[in-house]
Amino acid sequence: MTPIAPLARELARRNVRYLLIGVAGANLYAPRGQGAFATRDHDLFLPADADNLVAAWASCDALGLDLWSGDEPLDRPRDRWLAERFITRQALTRITGPGDLLVDLTLVMAGFDFQTVWSERREFQIDGVPVPTARLLHIIESKQVAGRDKDKLFLATHLDALRQLLTGPDAD
Repeated sequence: MTPIAPLARELARRNVRYLLIGVAGANLYAPRGQGAFATRDHDLFLPADADNLVAAWASCDALGLDLWSGDEPLDRPRDRWLAERFITRQALTRITGPGDLLVDLTLVMAGFDFQTVWSERREFQIDGVPVPTARLLHIIESKQVAGRDKDKLFLATHLDALRQLLTGPDAD
């Protein structure tokens, strides 16, 4: 089983709104059996909604996953008050767990607001679990806007493959 599948299942059970973004999201657009882009983590984009963030944290707690804020364990209680502080600061929650699970819960996707990306999402199945995923074009545009060195390198290195995915028969 893919390490992200149990978390995706629990997030769905609690009606948490999120979108898979980043390189892990881009990988879902590659045809089965073809080379995927290398990444160690999964980035989940959440809306700026305190109740939704609390439900996401509760999903992680239910699975016994470790939650981090920076270099420290995420404080308790993991309640609405704390979630509102995270939203104000656009803070990231890092999740670690079994099977090399590494997930970032982010409240930011460079160049986009949550509702825009959510309204055009695509759903993929990972080990039988539906995973709402940002459109490939949104993922690529966000990496361009972010302008981080690692994003520039990814885009330059995989330019041809990304073009093929964007113009292929399964293009979004």
